[in-house]
Amino acid sequence: MLVVAIAAVLLVAGCSDRGGDSGSGDGGGGSGTSSSDSASSSFGDLDDVCQSGSAAGSPTQGVTDTEIKVGVFTDVGFTQNPEFINAAKVFTSWCNEQGGINGRKVVANTRDAKFMEARQQMVASCREDFVLVGGGSGLDGLGVKERLNCLLPSFPAQVAQLTSAGADLEISADPSLTQGYDPYYGFRTWLIDEKYPESKGAVGFVNGDSPVTKVLGAQAVEAMEAAGATFVYNDIYPAMGVADWTPYAQAIKSKGVKGLLFYGDFRQLAKLESVLTGMEYKLDWIDTNNNAYGPEFIELAGTSIEYQNNYLDLGGNLPLGSEEPAMKDLLALYEKYAPDAKLTLPSIRAMSSWLLFAKAAASCGDDLTRTCIYNAAKQETAWTGGGLHTARNLATPAPPTPCFNVAEAEPDGWIAPDFGADEGAYRCNIPVYKFTGDYPTPMTLADVGKSMDDVQ
Repeated sequence: MLVVAIAAVLLVAGCSDRGGDSGSGDGGGGSGTSSSDSASSSFGDLDDVCQSGSAAGSPTQGVTDTEIKVGVFTDVGFTQNPEFINAAKVFTSWCNEQGGINGRKVVANTRDAKFMEARQQMVASCREDFVLVGGGSGLDGLGVKERLNCLLPSFPAQVAQLTSAGADLEISADPSLTQGYDPYYGFRTWLIDEKYPESKGAVGFVNGDSPVTKVLGAQAVEAMEAAGATFVYNDIYPAMGVADWTPYAQAIKSKGVKGLLFYGDFRQLAKLESVLTGMEYKLDWIDTNNNAYGPEFIELAGTSIEYQNNYLDLGGNLPLGSEEPAMKDLLALYEKYAPDAKLTLPSIRAMSSWLLFAKAAASCGDDLTRTCIYNAAKQETAWTGGGLHTARNLATPAPPTPCFNVAEAEPDGWIAPDFGADEGAYRCNIPVYKFTGDYPTPMTLADVGKSMDDVQ
């Protein structure tokens, strides 16, 4: 189990989306937050996100006249990555400064699963919290049964396991996974059909040796083959990492791999690329997965950044350096409330979750129950988190939006190449792919003998 946990933190490709840069960098104040010294209740194109008021009553667990207690899942005790804690600090500080939600202050309870304790932390959350907001854990599937048993809604920043993605009482504002569909089909189709068509017949895959990522890897292979790719190399590496990547690099070269998928820790990928570059073997493309998004991978990869072609899919989220109002607002909030924190892709997703929670909760007024907030959130059919990402239909999450946007690694940072964007910064004209294989499915209320009628 320890090996599985370590593998999950290092290897969950695209589900963890770990990476990023300082939140106090690019851009200044936006439309909702004009400077680091002042803040309004608007965010991007959302108005009156938080507000004063005189809400009364204690309609359900975690809600009183004065407070709303929510749980924030994290693996910070294992990863030492406080991105979800920072996001909670930023949102609650800002929201409570505006008066809270109808006058109720938002209290964030950190639920540190440390990768191995998702079930225990879920039990604790079931005893105290109104809902879960803006968090995630690498082995989140371990706590779903407990969450459904106690009828606890969840607004996660990310999901990692297929038993969790799309489970009942879960509302993903900006989903990293949508049950049954490949989130990277458009991006990878662009790679092999348009950008590097000669690579289509010689694709390779290096995946971490973990039950979690093996399932995700099988889905990636299925979708790529459906797009017309031929795999000439498919290998796994130990969850704890590799001391010498030379055998893998030699195998990639001997098989004539032209395009490479990598699922795992970007630190390991940087080592593999260093060996490949030292052998003077250049691939047409490497899909780093968006774990690598941020300056650290570029620094670790060194000269390989100039030699190899590294790409990733941001999944329809604004890049961190965007001049769009929502990103400017987010950067300004981080500058004010958490100036030393790193702003990451999961941070962006977490903020979207917090904003959705706030909007839905405010609409419930005094009668802030789990049923009310869940139903209110499910009414959002074009949720963008104030403009942080492409529109998501929360009423009908599947099929997901086909929109994607690409980042390419350059020595000076991640840039947006020409990938045929057709809707602003995004490309949305490649249909999504639905898996046909037999994979784990999300848990339902019926699995624990419950129904929506039981939700209070």
